[in-house]
Amino acid sequence: MNPSIPHRVRDLALAAEGRRRIAWARADMPVLSQIAERFVHARPLAGVRVSACLHVTTETANLVTTLAAGGASVRLCASNPLSTQDDVAAALVADHAIPVFAVRGEGGEDYYRDVDQALAHPDGGLTSRSTTAPISSAACTRPGAI
Repeated sequence: MNPSIPHRVRDLALAAEGRRRIAWARADMPVLSQIAERFVHARPLAGVRVSACLHVTTETANLVTTLAAGGASVRLCASNPLSTQDDVAAALVADHAIPVFAVRGEGGEDYYRDVDQALAHPDGGLTSRSTTAPISSAACTRPGAI
């Protein structure tokens, strides 16, 4: 566990349960697992920065770890804090050194601060989203990030 990874999650002590659940979901995602295995060696995303605003779930965890295995620098925030799985968020930080900014049930200022943190890549990045919050935030505060 690397406490210097930027993050805002409920509790890193939840990581063990998140790790178990991420592995369980991976068993039903064979194509993504095959891509991750190829990415580890080929590193086709080296130098790519990805800011993702998605549901923080076991499925998303497998997606972002695959991107990271390919060499991408990934930062993640919640698109819907009500669907955030706190144990999964903790495992992504603790086990995969992925900066995650997501707490189940958060709202208001915390949510928008987390969106901004996910966009905080040096020199911008690619935004993957399921809501308009990161696009609006990037357009207003980070010209050229989109």
